[in-house]
Amino acid sequence: MGEKGRGFLVILCLCLPLFVHSQCNRKPVVFNFGDSNSDTGGYSIGLGLNFGPPNGRTFFHQPSGRLCDGRLIIDFLCENLHAGYLTPYLESLGPNFTNGANFAISGSSTLPRYKPFSLSVQVLQLLQFRARSLELISKGYKDLVTDEEFNNALYTIDIGQNDLAGSFTYLSYTQVIEKIPSMITEIKNAIWTIYKHGGQNFWVHNTGPLGCLPQKLATTTKNASDFDQYGCLQPLNNAAKEFNEQLRTLCEELRSEMKNVTIVYADIYSIKYDLIAHATNYGFENPLMACCGYGGLPYNYNPNTTCGQTGFNVCNEEAKYISWDGVHYTEAANSIFASKILSTYYSTPQTSFNYFCRTS
Repeated sequence: MGEKGRGFLVILCLCLPLFVHSQCNRKPVVFNFGDSNSDTGGYSIGLGLNFGPPNGRTFFHQPSGRLCDGRLIIDFLCENLHAGYLTPYLESLGPNFTNGANFAISGSSTLPRYKPFSLSVQVLQLLQFRARSLELISKGYKDLVTDEEFNNALYTIDIGQNDLAGSFTYLSYTQVIEKIPSMITEIKNAIWTIYKHGGQNFWVHNTGPLGCLPQKLATTTKNASDFDQYGCLQPLNNAAKEFNEQLRTLCEELRSEMKNVTIVYADIYSIKYDLIAHATNYGFENPLMACCGYGGLPYNYNPNTTCGQTGFNVCNEEAKYISWDGVHYTEAANSIFASKILSTYYSTPQTSFNYFCRTS
């Protein structure tokens, strides 16, 4: 795509949240599974550990349980459906589960199985949540998700980044690649389990460009040949691409094996990498530098003084930064990511996000 065409796409994507509206003809219900990229407070509640200031300062104006200055991709997607933000499954005070629940927990991965809060555990929590909800409904309780709504709900999955990031801390590149099929198997098992319990609609995000995270750039031993033209680490990004290719293949296989299901594969890697590669076109500065951290240029990331810890610094204009804390993205970046997801250009098949609540 030429610069003129790319510029048009930038304008289009920036405007999308303003004119892409939900056309649901039934109540949208979403159940989300994943890690800190979509955790709306589960980790904070589950472990009793608050993500203190400056997290949440942009939109919520106080810490919100999110590792971000404001809203996450999942928040923008819920806004598109005119639905409330997803309540963490572990929320015990004043929860609102009428439009679904969020099982994502920061730090989660697909492996090892049955370790809190791995993907397999999150799915077990869903099954317990469903059984308990239906039991309470039978006793006359209101404002809970019904059996039909569980079946018609959208099940979103965004996980894998921590598997890859963690593996690179103790395995060689070749060993990481060899481990990827076992990660994909866990995602396969999760989808099959939900499907066997009535789930029909799945929205699967692939993983982003790991080698572009300021954290990885600042802490990984590297050679000059490891960098791509935009300053990202190619070995880490290549591992992410391999993970994504296997995940894409899995989605294709499941579409052919399952009956009456919709499985959308969203190419988050391309969305995030494009923003980093063409940051200035979107109005961002220093695309590989964290807004909140320590150390200044080039990455403003120090593992001993991370965002919120004593001695950290934080930028004045987070809207000009892509990375919030070296690992997670700013609300400004998340807004663009969500816009591109809603455009359907990065989805296979090209399906509108609200398709699951438009069908009868």
